[in-house]
Amino acid sequence: MSNLHRVSLTSPSSRRKKTLTRPEIFQRVTKPPLDILLCAPRGFCAGVVRAIDAVEKALTLHGAPVYVRHEIVHNKYVVESLKRKGAVFVAELDEVPDETRPVIFSAHGVAKAVPAAAKARNLFAIDATCPLVTKVHREAEVHHKRGRHILLVGHAGHPEVIGTMGQLPEGAITLIETLADVAALEPLPGKPLAYVTQTTLSVDDTREIVEALQLRFPELIAPHKEDICYATTNRQEAVKRVAPLVEGLIVVGSPNSSNSQRLREVAERAGCPVARLVLRTDEIDWSAFGSIRSLGITAGASAPEVLVEEIIDAFAERYDVRVETVSTASEDVFFPLPRELRGDAAPAAAE
Repeated sequence: MSNLHRVSLTSPSSRRKKTLTRPEIFQRVTKPPLDILLCAPRGFCAGVVRAIDAVEKALTLHGAPVYVRHEIVHNKYVVESLKRKGAVFVAELDEVPDETRPVIFSAHGVAKAVPAAAKARNLFAIDATCPLVTKVHREAEVHHKRGRHILLVGHAGHPEVIGTMGQLPEGAITLIETLADVAALEPLPGKPLAYVTQTTLSVDDTREIVEALQLRFPELIAPHKEDICYATTNRQEAVKRVAPLVEGLIVVGSPNSSNSQRLREVAERAGCPVARLVLRTDEIDWSAFGSIRSLGITAGASAPEVLVEEIIDAFAERYDVRVETVSTASEDVFFPLPRELRGDAAPAAAE
């Protein structure tokens, strides 16, 4: 047994000599190599940072509890972290038992009926809607005032879509999810058409739908500026660069995060053999990644960097990793906190 050696130990209690065998303690365990390409930009966008900061600032100014209608952003790790600090998440305003406490609306935006209900109850409401989502709301309102019917390209049931459609009277907006919806659309005669989009869609999917709409309706009025947010676009472009170069790619994010799901789809379409959406290390399917020698990693716009580092550490336990960052854009966007939370002049919650 050439790879073993014997060690003699003397027990202090019995003074009896024991002979043990074990592998050589200095024998190096060889790990397979793994090149990790880290997508940049990735992770938190300016709207997500603003929303999370709004909850934390409200807790600092007003103490716990601070109520939040729906998940402030679509990331379970972030939500649980804020819960530990004193945030209480509710589905609807009627679940808020104390009118004196702050209530924050999530980054996805809300229908107009929500702030109206808060005002009726005299709640101290703070709107943390991402300014880029608010831009879409304003566009829809302008189109409506000018007598246009609005087509919203988006996914049914997503909070952002619910919020955008809730800006206007029922029937003023038609949701378009697929090319089949475009083909089936029967607009009102003589009613001009305009379109807006959800901010977290696949850039390529949206382009296909918009091109189909423009082909059917040449007079269709487009947004003055692209509705899909800069962060969604930048993260998808980084994945497109990395995905063809690796054998597997992990998107760090929650399954209910639209922009994270789109990143996984982009990776698959770009030719990556294995693309998975993973929130924490315990969700990694090691059978799918076991034999790879190159891995891409990105993160959805609501996923914190600590989770990316956790994923890298998990692979480093099994592989001899080399990490390289692949950057396709730089981001310096900043959104200020909601007015109610800015500086020392922030108002107190209702007494």
